This record gives sequence, C-alpha cells and structure tokens, in this order.
Amino acid sequence: MSKSVRNYPQLAKDILEAVGGDENVVGVTRCATRLRIVLRRSKPAAKDAVSSLPGVITVVENNGQFQVVIGQHVGEVYDHFAGLVNVDTSSEGDEPAQKGSVMNRIIATMSAVFAPFIYILAAAGILQGLLILLTLLFPAFLETGTYQVFSFISWAPFTFLPIFIAITASKHFKTNMFIAVAACAALVSPDWADMAARIADGEVITFLNLGLSETVYTSSVLPPLFLVWFLSYFERFLNKRIHEVVRPLFVPLLCLVVMVPLTLVAIGPITTLGANGIANGYNFLAENAPILAATIIGSLWQVIVIFGVHWGITPMILANYEQYGQDSFQAYQTIAVIAQIGAVLGVILKARSKETKKVGISAGTTGLFGITEPAIYGVTLRFKKPFIYGCISGAVGAIVASFFNPYYYAYAGLPGPLTIVNGINADNPTSIWGIVIGSAIAIVLPIVLVQIFGFGEDTAKQATDEKKNEATPKPENPTSANEETVAAPINGTILQLSAVPDDVFASGAMGKGVAIQPSEGKLHGPFDGSVVMVAPTKHAIGIRSTTGVELLIHVGLDTVKLDGTPFTLLVKEGDKFKKGDLLMEFDQEAIVQRGIETITPIIVTNTGDFSEVMIEEGTNSSVGQALMTAVK
Repeated sequence: MSKSVRNYPQLAKDILEAVGGDENVVGVTRCATRLRIVLRRSKPAAKDAVSSLPGVITVVENNGQFQVVIGQHVGEVYDHFAGLVNVDTSSEGDEPAQKGSVMNRIIATMSAVFAPFIYILAAAGILQGLLILLTLLFPAFLETGTYQVFSFISWAPFTFLPIFIAITASKHFKTNMFIAVAACAALVSPDWADMAARIADGEVITFLNLGLSETVYTSSVLPPLFLVWFLSYFERFLNKRIHEVVRPLFVPLLCLVVMVPLTLVAIGPITTLGANGIANGYNFLAENAPILAATIIGSLWQVIVIFGVHWGITPMILANYEQYGQDSFQAYQTIAVIAQIGAVLGVILKARSKETKKVGISAGTTGLFGITEPAIYGVTLRFKKPFIYGCISGAVGAIVASFFNPYYYAYAGLPGPLTIVNGINADNPTSIWGIVIGSAIAIVLPIVLVQIFGFGEDTAKQATDEKKNEATPKPENPTSANEETVAAPINGTILQLSAVPDDVFASGAMGKGVAIQPSEGKLHGPFDGSVVMVAPTKHAIGIRSTTGVELLIHVGLDTVKLDGTPFTLLVKEGDKFKKGDLLMEFDQEAIVQRGIETITPIIVTNTGDFSEVMIEEGTNSSVGQALMTAVK
C-alpha cells in the first residue's frame, strides 16, 4: 500500500460498498497480502471500482473468491472490514467456505484437485512427446528395453491418476487421505481390471445380486473425485456415531466396504457416462463443425484462463484420451497459448521502454513452457490491445489447423510450444502439419498486428523519460544513503519472479523482486532492520531496513491454508534484528506433503520509492550473499 494511504477504516468501507455491502458478503479471510472475500453475487463493476481505490494494488477473481491485493498493510484493512460484516471470520488461516454459485464451487474444486499435480502430468506428457519423436527418427528404438522403461514411466501418472486425485481431493473435501487413497487404489487394482475384462467378454459378475459394469478406472477423473466427495460425508457420519475407542479401526473398515462397492455399482458407471457424454458432445462439434470448434477454442481459451475456469475442462480432455487415445481440444489450445507468446514478442519488438522489454522477455520465457499467466497479466492484458491480437491470432491459426484434422496423441498438462510433437501420428500424418502451420500463424500474426497498430503504450514518452534518466549519471560508488543491498535470506535456488505460479507475484503487481526455492527451512534477516508485519498464519513476514527498504517475504504459495502449523516465528512485530539473524523456521516436508509449493517470493513492496531495483546475477542463493540492490 502506498505510504500516503493510512485511512484504513475508509478503505474497508469503500471496498465493502463496491462489492455490494454486508448482505452480499458470505465470508472473508486474509493472507499476507490479500483480502479474500467470498460474494453471494458477483458485481461486474466491482473489480474496476475496487482496483481504482487508493491503496489497492489489484483485484483477482479466482476460485469463487474476490481477492483484493493490498500488500503488507492488509491486516489493518482486514480488521476494519471484518468489523463491518456480519460473517464468521474466526478462522483466519483457512479459506472461507465456498458458498458461491454452483459453477464457482465446481471450478474451485477442479482447481484444488488438479493444480497440485498438473506439473507431474505435464512432465509425463512431454516425455511421451519425446518418445514419439525418437521413435519417428529411430524406428528401431521402439523395440528396446530403454523405450519400454521410459514408456511405462510416462504412462504411470495417468494409469494411477485416481490415486493422485484421492490425495488432493481428500484435502479439499477434508476427509482422511489414507482412506481415500485406499479406496481409489482399489479402483485401479489389476484384479478389478481383470474382472471388468471378463464382464466385457460377456461374463455376468454381481455384487450382492447387483450387476457390475465393465467400467475400468485407470486414468479416470470423475469416479474417484465423486468417491472422495461422498466419502467425506460418510466418514463424518461415522465419526459422530462410533465410539472413539474403536473409531480408528472401524471407520476405515466401514468406509472401504461401503464406498468401493458403491462406486463400482453406481458412482463409477454414472459419472463415467457423464464425462464421456461431455467429451462426445465436444467431439461431435469438432468433427461436424471443426471451424466453429477451432474458432471458439483459439479465440477464447486465454479468456477462460483469466477467469480461472480452465480447470473445468480437464475431465473432458482426459476422458477423450481414455476413450480414444487422442484429443483435438489440446491441439487448438496449444495454438491459443502460442498466440499469446506471439503477442508478447510483438510488444518486445515494438516497445521502446527497457522496462517493458524486460518484463516481456521474462513473461514470454514462461510461455514457452505453456504457462501464460505472466504473459497475460504482465504484458498482453496490461496493455489490452496485445491480448486482443493474441485472441484473434489464436482463432485464425486454429481455423487453418482445423483443415488438417489436428489431434494430440499424448496428454499435455501444459500445452505449448514444447508439446507440439504430441500431434505426431503415423496414421494421421496431416495432424502435425496442421498444428505447426496453425502455430506459425499464431506467433507471426500478433507480431505483425502489434507493429502496425501498436499496443497502447506511449513508447515515445517512456523512451524520452528513460533518456533523461540516463542523461543524469549515477555516482560510480553510491553511498549507503542512496543504495541498499538486500542479502539472500534463504539458501536455495533463485527464480525469476515471472516464473512464480501465482499471477499477482509473477506480474510484478506487488513490486519488483525475486523468488527462491528453499533448500532448507530457515529464514534469516537480509539486512539490519525491524519487523513491521507478521501474518496471523505465520507464513509471511514484512520487514523494513534501517534505510527504508520495505520487503515482503512470503514463504510458499497458498501456505495461508496451513494455519501456521509448519512455521515457527522467532520475532514479532516491532522487533529489531541484524543481518543474518534467524527470523523464522519452517518445515518444508510438511508443506510439500500438503501439496503446496515452497517457492518463496521476496518482494520490494515500496519499489516506487526507488529509481531502480537491480537483481543480482546467479542461480543459487546463500544466506548473506547479495540478492538485489535498491537505488534511490
């Protein structure tokens, strides 16, 4: 928050008024930087209204939440906001109950379930793509043991996908993870696969006189998801009625003997039919009106990403691979992703501002790996025109590709330039050519559009400003009065801020900085200073140096959900410390076991008070070494 903004009661009132008043607020919590509000009804004008308020950095609507990014002073705003609304705010560390629309709750569930392991599926998909390429170049490789080993490695995450879902869904639905894993493991048991094959061959197998279907559950999504959802209610029902002495044994026993057969008899066949029905509906459109399907996906996929509803499409895509071993949606999706990369490249080439070029290069690099949020929030949506050019180019590229019958033959967790090879198939040789041609159009067309029509930045003015800045030479040996070195507070690996899988941090909206992937759970003082903010859930700390650098250190992403459990704070608000003093300890293993990233953003939140924040070169951080320098 800007230093000039100190009227926190008024800001809280203004936010509440903009979102529709007390009657529209279902729940509110806070983390280290964001006021997280759950609304009964979303007001279209609320985002712009709140974003324009003095002291608000930006607004993110995600997973059914209206997240107001404020910065280190969010605690003061939260305290006043909580006093204005008539909702339960006693559980600060937890996410508020998702009581929004059905669609919001579905999207929130899909995000919570798939986000923690999407990179595993992406890695497996890339490995499958590489195997496709190698067998194309060296056909004899297909017969080697090396190929077979890498092949089953690449398929393992998909074969045992229900177990991954059991882990993440059990956390989301707040049920016993081990019971959920045991139940879902039964669904992918080889014995059940053998029974299902016999049923498919005509044999009648019953359970308590109820006929079993031939459905198999390897690579399935909805059956394990619904199993865990129902399990969460059944387990709570049993816990209330079984004596605590025998509860640890009989609750798991009854859950397994009820939920697994119930899934085999009813939940599994019904949900599989639903997933396959949705997939077949899309396939009908893609096969009978490919141009329409291509237009919709190519133009709107990145819009869907902005609203965070892209997770809802995952079951349909996986159902296509499970049923047919191929999917055209991801082929068009790849072209839409590449179009945004092209828009960023156009901005890099057109911009005269060094800062814009620098942000564009960082954002575009992550786009190569299929991660477009930094590109969207940091560049294309920021200037608006490039985002529109990207959507237009994605549609044009996808339409051209649609004439070549494009398909992906291996799942791509993060479709993008690196997964294009997944479109190679000997039985459909035109597929890869369609994807390549469509991708080429998608990357070139937005570059051309940006060069012709511009991208909304006053490049001449910024360039002039930069030249004026350059004309005033900085002293060769700046003193401590105009320069502050921030040392690395954690041992680990240094990451660019744009590589952080969190839109607000990655876009630089909070300020300039870096991130560190910790190698140990100890946080030290990066300079001499004092503690100005400690998150109630202990996962983040705000500090200020003796010369005025304000730093936010956010240990992990979404660690607010852990309610402070893995963190041990050795300081409190108001405490002074010296460079190198131990400020916090945290249990990395406990964080990872909850499926949460330990990547730690380190942000200069008062970046505007400095003429430049320079990031030191290097890939590894050691406590005490120079990490970045703030220059007045």
